[in-house]
Amino acid sequence: MTTFRLATEKDAPELQILSHAAYEPIRQLGIHFTAATADLETVLTNINNNACYVMEEDGKIIATVSIRMPWGLQPGPAGVPHIWWFAVDPTLGKKGVGSTLLTWVEETVIRDTIKAPAVTLGTADKHPWLIEMYERKGYKRIGEKDLGKGHITVYLRKILRADLIQPNNRGD
Repeated sequence: MTTFRLATEKDAPELQILSHAAYEPIRQLGIHFTAATADLETVLTNINNNACYVMEEDGKIIATVSIRMPWGLQPGPAGVPHIWWFAVDPTLGKKGVGSTLLTWVEETVIRDTIKAPAVTLGTADKHPWLIEMYERKGYKRIGEKDLGKGHITVYLRKILRADLIQPNNRGD
């Protein structure tokens, strides 16, 4: 049975292991994402400062994604919730786990619960396929920034409720 829930501090060791495994290809590409090398303290900080969700299958965490809020310590670039620290158990292959979790967070949490009009995320310009994957999921580029991590961060936004955005602020 698949369930979704907020992570708790007791999940931190399992989330650290999951993140390190999921981000191994990122490390091999030389891309510096926090989740790729996070120590236990960093995982706990993420759980305590952000909305860190987990997807479980029969009691085992198989994926995680966090949402940074515009009012939080690390707001995203556009004044809306910002997705980050997205990791899926790499042993699951291409079974749609990541898409299922991302859609659930976008629709159930951000659109229907928080009532946010949009969501953003950022990824490295050096990654060979992530930007295109997010574009296929309805995200559009809204900017780039050098955060001093050895790559340019490309920011993307997905409109979830256009009816909540002033027409001159849509960026369409």
